[in-house]
Amino acid sequence: MASFLIGAAGFILAMAALGLVRIIRGPTETDRMMAAQLLGTGGVAALLLLAVASHTPSIVDVALLLALLAAFASVAFVRSTVSRAAPSSDATALK
Repeated sequence: MASFLIGAAGFILAMAALGLVRIIRGPTETDRMMAAQLLGTGGVAALLLLAVASHTPSIVDVALLLALLAAFASVAFVRSTVSRAAPSSDATALK
């Protein structure tokens, strides 16, 4: 069972690595941010699978930390996008 979970984690990482193409070639910043979120989600999934396969609970903590950092990255991206937009009543309310 552990070899199946490790194989599934490898497959998830391989599919998330394909998202690097979008990060490098993405036509817009939003495409690049979504690809970075894909890498974060794939990384969390792979780490959780590896934690179960290796019976190492500390890997779950690393996965949770990665998920938290990905959430902060999304918030920072949205806030920077809104601050670059034309000033409006909604944009000033977020500051």
